[in-house]
Amino acid sequence: MPTALQTVSDPRQNQLLASLSDADWKRWQPYLEWVDLPLGKVLCRSGSTPGYVVFPTTAIVSLMYLAEDGASSEVAVVGLDGVVGLSLFMGGDVSPHEAVVQSAGQGYRLSAHRVNAEAESGGPVMRMLLRYTQALIAQVTQTAAYIRHHSIDQQFCRRLLQGLDRLPSNKMAMTQELAANLLGVRREGVTAAARKLQLAGVIAYRRGHIEVLNRRRLEQGACAFDGASKSRPRDLMTMAA
Repeated sequence: MPTALQTVSDPRQNQLLASLSDADWKRWQPYLEWVDLPLGKVLCRSGSTPGYVVFPTTAIVSLMYLAEDGASSEVAVVGLDGVVGLSLFMGGDVSPHEAVVQSAGQGYRLSAHRVNAEAESGGPVMRMLLRYTQALIAQVTQTAAYIRHHSIDQQFCRRLLQGLDRLPSNKMAMTQELAANLLGVRREGVTAAARKLQLAGVIAYRRGHIEVLNRRRLEQGACAFDGASKSRPRDLMTMAA
């Protein structure tokens, strides 16, 4: 439950929930539970079956690929554009990724039981979730191609844009160590990339907090690569439609 000092977010800040018809929204609303999503909270571990799907409203969740040697890298980002726990909709049950909160905030969850009932009934809601699944697959594909063909500087710029597009302001909490873990690179490379952007007046970096001062320059730094710079949630949903 939220504390007395917390302002509870509106569930329809999440774009998927906002897209529900009035009838579907009335059916879902009683079953949606508010959840606090602190930094570092693991929503689902790789190889496990999620107990819930989570619709972030003000938080950002990283979907991480974990290698056998312990290395990890981010393959997709989920914020107010989407939902965590898609394996429940797809019939596979077991999650292929670890879902970790990388920007604290709030969200709403729906139990696996309700999700399974929705999947079995089909209809407009299921089609909407399948479109989002296609959008998420597109993001994972773009990330793989981007890592293969772009420098650490460009990857860092793209990752900042992905966070920026899923937050209500131009400020985000991100340490250089966290950015290195998300990108699967050495911290020194991220430190150098952040220093270049700060000296160029593109970002301001203070004690684990980044403020984007010039989005256009950041987009130029990310480099448009066959649509890979399309980090905006609505762009991805349009691609999937």
